[in-house]
Amino acid sequence: MQKSNEQGKERNSLVKKIKRKVLHWLHLTNDPVVKVYNGYGSAEKLVIFGHALRLSPLPRKKYRKNVFRNSYGLLRMFMVRPLAKARLKILWENSTFETHTEDDGFFRFEWKPDHPLSPGWYSVTVSIIHPSKRSRYSEACGDIFVPYPYKNTFISDIDDTFLISHSSNLRKRLYVLLTKNARSRKPFESVVDFYQALARMGASDGTSNPFFYVSSSEWNLYDYINEFSRKEHLPKGVYLLNQLKKFSQLWNTGQNNHATKFVRITRIIEAYPDQHFILFGDDSQEDPNIYFALAEYFKGKIHAIYIRHVRKSSREKVLLLQEKIELMGIAFCYFSHSSEAIEHSRGIGLTV
Repeated sequence: MQKSNEQGKERNSLVKKIKRKVLHWLHLTNDPVVKVYNGYGSAEKLVIFGHALRLSPLPRKKYRKNVFRNSYGLLRMFMVRPLAKARLKILWENSTFETHTEDDGFFRFEWKPDHPLSPGWYSVTVSIIHPSKRSRYSEACGDIFVPYPYKNTFISDIDDTFLISHSSNLRKRLYVLLTKNARSRKPFESVVDFYQALARMGASDGTSNPFFYVSSSEWNLYDYINEFSRKEHLPKGVYLLNQLKKFSQLWNTGQNNHATKFVRITRIIEAYPDQHFILFGDDSQEDPNIYFALAEYFKGKIHAIYIRHVRKSSREKVLLLQEKIELMGIAFCYFSHSSEAIEHSRGIGLTV
């Protein structure tokens, strides 16, 4: 009996080793992983969020112009399995908090700092509390941004606003995602210079106006988008993406739950009651309608709205919304090229 038990343990151990090697060859891991995304806060509240996963892709280290590698690199981002109800430990300065993940592995944790915080970026560490085993992937650091007290805060969509994505055409969108990588994707002409100028306007050296990037793209693409933004030198900011998707949902990437975008932007605006907000989006999906709803809901808070024109069939609807929004006293720019938006921003004092 004892011999049989030992043989069973050996077989299980061998199976686990083989499985681990196969997963590593596929650039995946079944070690518990915690991913922490940039959070934000103020003197009243800090918030951090992320995911705990029991299957996830290993970080990409090499970027090559190879269609097959890029395709698999994209597919791997959706080969995830959430770690539901996982206990988490959050280390913030000298304080420790505990929380847990939801059924989809997501966590969002809020707390009030015990002393006034100067503006800037702060580090926070999140780890999975294991009942028995430890993993080198079960701890991760994230950053929390406390904005500088400048009057303007910028909230930008991502796909087809600064990143060429073809969001209104699923075939083209998937083609770009599958054949390109985070370092070979392209932004629209002059948009990076534009965003950098907006970030610098009125800010002292070493600081910037706050930037938030709110998108209907899934959290699966966080590392991808973050790497693109880093490579292109877009202003550092906080990313708020959409619900994690499974592999079977890949074909609907970026296409659902646009209504939650309103909620995510609302949380930002409510967190900073003394700020003016400038919204950037495009007409490929629902940005014009969402921004109009925000302008009605937050009267006097929205200073300007910029909508990039990428979809011919949207033009008439956006022009009608433009009339309504301008009647509220909000500057509106409906543009096809970034140079038009740059000229408009100079006219209302956002850039020089």
